[in-house]
Parts: sequence; structure tokens; C-alpha cells
Amino acid sequence: MRTEDKKLQAALEKWQKIQPLSESDLNRLSRRFSIDFNYNSNHIEGNTLTYGQTELLLLFGKISGEANFRDCEEMKASNVGLKMMLVEATETQQPLTQNFIRTLHRTLLREDYTVYRNLPGGGQTSYTIHAGQYKTRPNSVITRYGDRFEYASPEETPALMADLVDWYNKAESEGKLSPVELAVLFHYRYIRIHPFEDGNGRIARLMFNYILSRHGYPMVVVRSRLKHNYLEALHQSDLIVGSVPYDGAHASLKAIRPFYKYMVTLIAQEFENDVLFVTEKNENVWWYDGERIAFRTPSYAKILRELQIEPQATFAYLQEEIGINRSAIQKMLQSLQDKGYIEKDGKGSWRVFITPSVRL
Repeated sequence: MRTEDKKLQAALEKWQKIQPLSESDLNRLSRRFSIDFNYNSNHIEGNTLTYGQTELLLLFGKISGEANFRDCEEMKASNVGLKMMLVEATETQQPLTQNFIRTLHRTLLREDYTVYRNLPGGGQTSYTIHAGQYKTRPNSVITRYGDRFEYASPEETPALMADLVDWYNKAESEGKLSPVELAVLFHYRYIRIHPFEDGNGRIARLMFNYILSRHGYPMVVVRSRLKHNYLEALHQSDLIVGSVPYDGAHASLKAIRPFYKYMVTLIAQEFENDVLFVTEKNENVWWYDGERIAFRTPSYAKILRELQIEPQATFAYLQEEIGINRSAIQKMLQSLQDKGYIEKDGKGSWRVFITPSVRL
């Protein structure tokens, strides 16, 4: 067994040992995943909302500071798509269908829209992005090495998507591949088809978690801060598989070894973090966008807890409750703000976006 597979097995065993989770822990995990997944999956694709703005929008329907309207609508649609995927994943007796994938795409994009591009010699061209329909024009990507990488043509796409869905349903019923192997291979093959004109990365990550959830595994987040590693793993696998779209859409697990290794390592780490998030009871440990934050001084944790209890806390209030001088409190608050852990709204109330290991 390879090193990454051993780590995955160990992480999965730790996860299984803490089952069943309490309703409270399930709710905490669900809330954390919803914010983390929607923020990161959209941020990878260029959405400009901050982590804090994403949390406020998804949990309270509000937004703070300046925000692009389209990015807000995109984030809300992403959350609807996530909920739809979770419901569909519970239908374990029903096979995967192309219709579900197209419906998921229509939910993410909401409606058709027109993209305008300025031409090098002047003038402008435009084309329409179709929600819930396979692409009608070729799509490609310029790699970070400057190469143009072509995906399946519009003419090839329907047959390749039929192959992908048929393969998945057959492989799942045969049981020769683990849920993780199924999820990684589906993700890679889907990306090589790139069946839609926009939203393919977001659909790929939703479907990846659909497969994990369908088999009782915890879901995972591909972090935007690690986007380079994620894309590089895909690229290294492309070099092995080759540039022909048909070959990519039928790639073997062995051929996509770089991507498989990266994703399995990521999954194992996410599983480990889920276990820690549920079981670790340390007042100085907090979580922010998948990172475990262990504060060196208890004063940071005390400030955060006071801001949760009393959002309109003043410097004088914090000084009295925590027992340190005003200057130290100001520096700590500024540090927490700089990291995005907290912010102050226009009405003078503090918002806390970092999650405690120990519940109030």
C-alpha cells in the first residue's frame, strides 16, 4: 500500500471511531463545510467575496463592505447547488444521470448570459453561456507554461458524457474501486471533457463530494490557497495521459497518478481535520478556512469569546473582562482583523468568523 493510501486509511479509521456523531457536532461540521466549500470552490474561479462576506451572505443573507452583485448571486446559487447535491447523494439506489449534472449546472449558473470580449485589432465579439446545456463552442485553457490545452469538442461531448456516466454507474455497482478512487477518477475524466462553457471546475468539485457523500464519507474542500498545487497535479496527469480529449475522458487510475496522489493526501488531511474539529477541546484552538489556529496566548481566545458574547464590546469592557491594558487589546484586535478573523460593521458591532474548538 502506498504512503498516501496508508494515511487515508488511518484518517478514515479515526473518523469511523468517533461515529455516530451527536446532532450538535453534525450541525457544526455542516455549517463549517458549507462556508468553506462555497468560499473556496468559487474563489478558485475568481469570485471576489471574502471568507467573512461569504459567511454573512450564506448564514444571514447580508453582505458587509463592497461586493460585486454577480459574485453574491453566484455564491448563493452555489449554496443551493450544494444542498441539491447533498439531497441527491442520499438517493443511493438511484443511478447517476446526465440530467442531474445538467440540472446542477443550471442551478449554479441560474440563467443564460452573454460574454463580451474585446478584439486585439479593435471591436468586440460576444458569445452566450448556456445554463444547463452542453457547450456549443470549443473551449480550452492556457496553462501556466503558455500552452493551449483543448478539451473535448462540442460534437464529442454528448457521447463522452454518456460514457462517463455509464462508466461510473457500472464501476460503482461492481465495487472494484473504492469511493475515493471513483471520486478522483470521475473528477479527472470530467475535467478533460469540460462539457459546459462555464462552471466546469465548480461542477467537478461538487460531483467529487457527491460520490464521497453517497458512500458515507465526509466531504472535502479544495482550498483556494492551494489552487496552484491542485492545478499542477491535474497538469502533471495531463502530460502522462496525453492531449487527446478521448484519452483523457477514458483515463485509467494509473495514468492519473499525480492527481490521485495529490487528492488522496488532501482527503486524508481533511478527514484528520474533521476529527480534530469534533474531538479537540482546547479553548485556545480555533478554526478558520480549514486551518487549525492555536493561539500562543490565551488572551486572543478570551477576546474572541467576549466578542461572540458581547458583539458591541468596547475597549473598556474588554480591558475589564480580560485584565490586560488597552494598548495590548488594540494590537490584538488589529491582528485579528488583519487576518480576517473578525470585522466591525457600520453599527459598531463585532463579527467573528473564526470558529472555536470548544462551544460556548
